[in-house]
Amino acid sequence: MPRVKYILLDCDNTLCLSEHLAFEACTDLTNEVLEKYGKSDRYTVKQLLEDFVGHNFRGMLSMPTSTASWVPATMPGVLDQLAWAKKEGYPMSVVSTSAKPRVVASIKKVGIDHYFPDEHVYSAATSMEKPSSKPDPAIYNFACEKLGVSQKECLTQEWCHRCHACRYPLIGYVGVYGIEEGPEKMEQMAKILKEQCNAAVIMYDWKEFPDCVKKIEESL
Repeated sequence: MPRVKYILLDCDNTLCLSEHLAFEACTDLTNEVLEKYGKSDRYTVKQLLEDFVGHNFRGMLSMPTSTASWVPATMPGVLDQLAWAKKEGYPMSVVSTSAKPRVVASIKKVGIDHYFPDEHVYSAATSMEKPSSKPDPAIYNFACEKLGVSQKECLTQEWCHRCHACRYPLIGYVGVYGIEEGPEKMEQMAKILKEQCNAAVIMYDWKEFPDCVKKIEESL
């Protein structure tokens, strides 16, 4: 059976429970900018997430990449499964829309940076000459080129419906929706990730990760 050569993982809301916290840090600044430019619109954290989830902050507005405004935590079960992947010999990389300084700060804060050397952390906002945001797959293409693997030799794991164009084997992770919004939202997003993002398998909990990897490999 073919074996996955690289596992590409999103950071926010996949490895770390951090997307909502990051948007909390951004909401006040967004509203300040809107007021400065005479715009009447104002955002709540929920509205900002709904409109801009999956985008990096560079794409929303020009802002500093401060990492001091939120404290992330690992997703439940992630530590055991990263240890499993390392033991099984799967190389791993972080591929994120967020600015690299914030991603690196997040994985260091939660104590998983030893799995992801700095040179294996890629940011759509800051790693490439021309910044991008999902669903543009440019950052995944860039990471694969740097890692020396093809699209079909990798698997990716995403939680967001604005995920990359679906040319990569994809695990759709919906556990964060169960944590933050409940089972109804989790099932809704499972359907979206399958139908709109062409996820090969849906993962509800990180403990399912080894089985999901196996299912991806069976389809290679």
